[in-house]
Amino acid sequence: MTQTVLIANRGEIACRLVQACHELGLEAAAVYVPQDRLARHVQLADRAFEVGSYLDVGEIVEAGRRAHAVLIHPGYGFLAENAGLADACREAGVLFAGPSSEAMRLMADKVRAKDLAASLGVPLVPGTTAEDASAVGFPLLIKAAAGGGGKGMRTVLDEAELAEALASAKREAEAAFGDGRVFLERLVAHGRHVEVQIFGDNQGHIVHMSERDCSVQRRFQKILEESPAPGLSAAMRRDLHQAAVRLAAAAKYAGPGTVEFLVDGERFYFLEMNTRLQVEHPVTELVTGLDLAKLQIKVALGQDVPVQQAIDAARRGHAIEARVYAEDPASGFLPAMGRILRLELPQGPGIRNDTGIQLGDEIGVSFDPLLAKLIVWGQDRGEALARLRDALDRYCVLGLTTNLELLRRLAWHADFEAAAVHTNFIPDHPELTRPLTTEELSDLGEAAEAWRAMRSSPDPFRHGWRRPEDAHLAPDGGLMFHGRRYYLAEANGSTEVWNRGRRTVIRRQAEPSLDTVDAAGSHDGAEALSAPMNGMVVKVLVREGDRVEAHQTLMIIEAMKMEHRIQAPIAGQVTHVYFQPGTLAPAGATLIEVSV
Repeated sequence: MTQTVLIANRGEIACRLVQACHELGLEAAAVYVPQDRLARHVQLADRAFEVGSYLDVGEIVEAGRRAHAVLIHPGYGFLAENAGLADACREAGVLFAGPSSEAMRLMADKVRAKDLAASLGVPLVPGTTAEDASAVGFPLLIKAAAGGGGKGMRTVLDEAELAEALASAKREAEAAFGDGRVFLERLVAHGRHVEVQIFGDNQGHIVHMSERDCSVQRRFQKILEESPAPGLSAAMRRDLHQAAVRLAAAAKYAGPGTVEFLVDGERFYFLEMNTRLQVEHPVTELVTGLDLAKLQIKVALGQDVPVQQAIDAARRGHAIEARVYAEDPASGFLPAMGRILRLELPQGPGIRNDTGIQLGDEIGVSFDPLLAKLIVWGQDRGEALARLRDALDRYCVLGLTTNLELLRRLAWHADFEAAAVHTNFIPDHPELTRPLTTEELSDLGEAAEAWRAMRSSPDPFRHGWRRPEDAHLAPDGGLMFHGRRYYLAEANGSTEVWNRGRRTVIRRQAEPSLDTVDAAGSHDGAEALSAPMNGMVVKVLVREGDRVEAHQTLMIIEAMKMEHRIQAPIAGQVTHVYFQPGTLAPAGATLIEVSV
């Protein structure tokens, strides 16, 4: 009888795990919330069970019982580092794909993990669990004790910012992890984020699978990761590996885990340990030849990890991962929404796509904005980087804003090519997030005009338009124009155009009317601040009549368990405040008006 694994997750990691189960000859059972009933991971699974929430331990275990699962796999995010799920699985007599609840509680709690590291002589960044900044100094970081993924983290430059940053970090940590505890840590602004992939089995064997550099980040979340980490001395590499294995062994760790370090020159500091499979595990898979997802399932079912010598002997080449997010880098990385109207994934030797999306999917803001991961491999870093650049030029998503333009700029940046990166790389290079200029988009506008005219009538000459000789509709619905391929889509009266990684939305001009002026939410010289997404108003920092400065934060809304600041576009006076704390603001609603 075929054994069943229940996958307690969604998106690309759930799809990845379905494939791993099938390759091992196991049945894959999925869970889904109502809005995900047609999702790709549900379609790929052998069976699927509806739940009210991906975060409900009781519902997940009950779904496992209904599926007669021998193993529950949490993927990453959601319940992946929830010791309560590991306990509930044990009580229900089902295996859990992860470490023991005791090891999870020890290492997932950043404060306890730091205490263990200190006892083993692993260096730590100076910090404190108290809220006394004098023990740390400025600038500093506030971090959530129980979480990761950038949630509950704040940079504080001086004493004046501390109180509000602490309150905001605690709210976000409580919303994301159900635990509002935070601690303070000295900020090392230009260090490198280097992490070591470790793996343990139930017989006490611990191995490392080399390291990854994850320094290129936005809002404390990774965007580009690569393995091996470039530019490390042999001694530094050895010391990082040994420290990671010592920590995992002391925690009696089983399964995949990641020990994260901050590297500052020739010194390194322990940051935290993630007690799960990481988002960036594919780069380690490509350089070691190991399938970490399958190995995790095998270890959970009682098998041993490979010996260290075999892992070292198999390691070859270089791999880079780029995370494709539904977000707008030019607007402070706010999450984006929309329906996927076109999806073209690059293919070819050394290119891998891990994705949970498909054509027609509606992307909202209820879940993490990660859409997919592009992973490339080369015989060396130069070949891997060339392959990444080519793949990003061929990667097309239409229907919503993504970070693909940012990824292209990063891949072509001279400092990234030289591996001169650090955790503050993106904030230090604002040119990476600027909008495309009119000149850069001019040919996209011409292509949109040609496409519209050719589709509107069999005889576009009737409209006074003359088709260039080299404009032709391709069989796949794209446009060949000036010898290059363009992809286009129409929605809500606008045309979306893509070519070689560049994308723009060309909105048709409508005749002005009283209705459209009123709907815009601005009148009498007032600037209207609209909700960028559905979100809960957490805090209102101004009252009607207040004078405000440009870029001053006026309101904080929470969406996707992260707080987003609504800032004044101009200096002026607050004339209207339409939402108060505790109310839900729909996307596009006018939140506040400011008049000059």
